[in-house]
Amino acid sequence: MQRDFFGEEHDLFRASARRFVAERVVPFHAEWEKAGQVSRDVWREAGAGGFLCCSVAEEYGGAGGDFLFGAIFTEELARVGATGPAFHLHSEIVAPYITAYGTEEQKRKWLPGLVSGEVISAVAMSEPGAGSDLQNIRTTAIADGDDYVINGQKVFISNGQLADLVVLACKTDPAAGGRGVSLVLVEGDREGFTRGRNLEKAGYKAQDTSELFFSDVRVPKSNLLGVEGRGFKQLMQQLPQERLVIAVRSAAIIEAALDWTIQYTKERKAFGSTLADFQNTRFKLAEIKSTAVMLRSFVDDCIRRHLKGELDAVTAAMAKMQSTELMCKVLDDCLQLFGGYGYMWEYPICRAWADNRMARIAGGTTEIMKEIISRDILAD
Repeated sequence: MQRDFFGEEHDLFRASARRFVAERVVPFHAEWEKAGQVSRDVWREAGAGGFLCCSVAEEYGGAGGDFLFGAIFTEELARVGATGPAFHLHSEIVAPYITAYGTEEQKRKWLPGLVSGEVISAVAMSEPGAGSDLQNIRTTAIADGDDYVINGQKVFISNGQLADLVVLACKTDPAAGGRGVSLVLVEGDREGFTRGRNLEKAGYKAQDTSELFFSDVRVPKSNLLGVEGRGFKQLMQQLPQERLVIAVRSAAIIEAALDWTIQYTKERKAFGSTLADFQNTRFKLAEIKSTAVMLRSFVDDCIRRHLKGELDAVTAAMAKMQSTELMCKVLDDCLQLFGGYGYMWEYPICRAWADNRMARIAGGTTEIMKEIISRDILAD
């Protein structure tokens, strides 16, 4: 279907991004899966190619582009099943926090490194006892003179092993509930900051996902991001873009899975025919194609709204919920058409099936999305 919001500059960027992914990501991804993380080299190469933090203003080293550039890079990585480099987290989630809430000094200190890939970033929200329930996090940052002293633990942190800079959600006022949450920048080499094990996951094997520990970590108060006690609100303001990125990626994965499955069913022989000759296969492919087109239309409409600054939290929650639920169903249906080969790691459909089950959890679970949507429905 036609996507009329892309201009010539976006088409040129997509061609470059597709070439970069083919040459600098795909050949090394299996090696990264075995290592449990990607190389720092690919981050610097992505930065040198202009693929990171495309929306960061030119005065801080970026290209000053719109959201579409980041969406394109996300789609191109999804198209080949490249889950290792968490570029979308770095560019479309962490960098916007600094852009939106950072002081001029913080922007000049950190954004150029994020753009170049010399600085790898992460955002640390989830804890062993608080995933989607961010108001009840226990990590604290207590004021002590000109510093904050941080104590606590985070878990399931993408880029956790590699991160040079962490946007940390913590309590600066533990007694104030959600109004006591603040965001604090923590450098990776701070004394008392340690990384736990690189977590072993069902999928996303090339992406480092870690536990982080903070034991009397001292950071200057100048590392506060935004306003003390406004961290929860800041997180909520940025979540629509995060959820849109997940939807963009999910739509692209569905389209890729359909392409892989069409090709396989045309070639695979069974009972003297190809799989594509059987009515069940044709009908299933018709269902998947219809799902892909329907979802693409909705997600692209969300992109249009976001470009205008009109994407609200409820619509973003709908996009996140529906895209990830449909993606998981499509991947399961496609894997079934591959038969036993679909369960082999060498086939992209197997890796996509294993990798993307977490999409219904990350960025807010499906159940939390339903809660957001239902509250809006019943608000009147």
